[in-house]
Amino acid sequence: MRERLFVISRGIGQVMFQNNAFSGILMLSGILYSSWQLALLAIIGNIISTATAWICSYSREDIKNGLYGFNGTLVGIAIGVFIEITWLSMLLLLITSALSTWITYLFSLQHRLSGYTAPFILSVWILLVGCHWIFPSLLLSTTPLGAEPSSDFLRAFCLNIGQVMFQGNSISGLLFLIAIAVNSRINAFYTALGSILPIVVAVLSGMDHAILNAGLIGYNGVLCAIALGDKTIRSGVWCVCSILISILLQWLGMHWGITTLTAPFVFSVWITIILKRSLEKTVWYILKKEEGHQS
Repeated sequence: MRERLFVISRGIGQVMFQNNAFSGILMLSGILYSSWQLALLAIIGNIISTATAWICSYSREDIKNGLYGFNGTLVGIAIGVFIEITWLSMLLLLITSALSTWITYLFSLQHRLSGYTAPFILSVWILLVGCHWIFPSLLLSTTPLGAEPSSDFLRAFCLNIGQVMFQGNSISGLLFLIAIAVNSRINAFYTALGSILPIVVAVLSGMDHAILNAGLIGYNGVLCAIALGDKTIRSGVWCVCSILISILLQWLGMHWGITTLTAPFVFSVWITIILKRSLEKTVWYILKKEEGHQS
């Protein structure tokens, strides 16, 4: 029983790349502080996606480490954010969480690019499109952001972290940061970098204060920073590149009215990894060619 609880909490922690049960508990506390309903839905989505992986006999080690639980966690929260809670939406939660597990498995069959939160994104996009055409009454109306006279940098910093799991609450964001620091100080450093850099870009570009303060321009950068950052300067450079790309993609997505979720994070990291590999191959080719000339 204890190990099963650890699997669930690791699945929550893995949303922000933390394979640590206590980190997951702290993150769940952050969601709970904002909304008990979203916390409950996160747990349900986590359990369904993890159980699906177990029933399908997927890697027990991956299940244990929460790698089949974090996309379901995000699916559960997304259900509460975008859809009215009814018996039908609970059925859709079951189907969508299971779908996220199957997509996760498909990504695991190749090793060139990690799926990250792509299974969550694809599952929820399918869900939202399906609801739009079949069950439009289930969809919650989106409340437009009100105009704000100035930037609130502390709030923006916290919400850039909190919005990774749809939490528009400063305390939730701080609890997420503490949860990351408990497991990894270097991840906590990059979390802070991923939150601060979008604020700087938003201020310099004259971005709308409401978007900045709500954390909507920076949460993808937080995930980019944690995914790519380590103790080397080189990784820091690539990390910054990925954050900047994610800001651009998020801005374009919002401008075009797309429900981006964490797609800017996934695409920007994929782009950065491809650019990095291409550069490394080019440098290797040039060095080999020079060695051939010298010999």
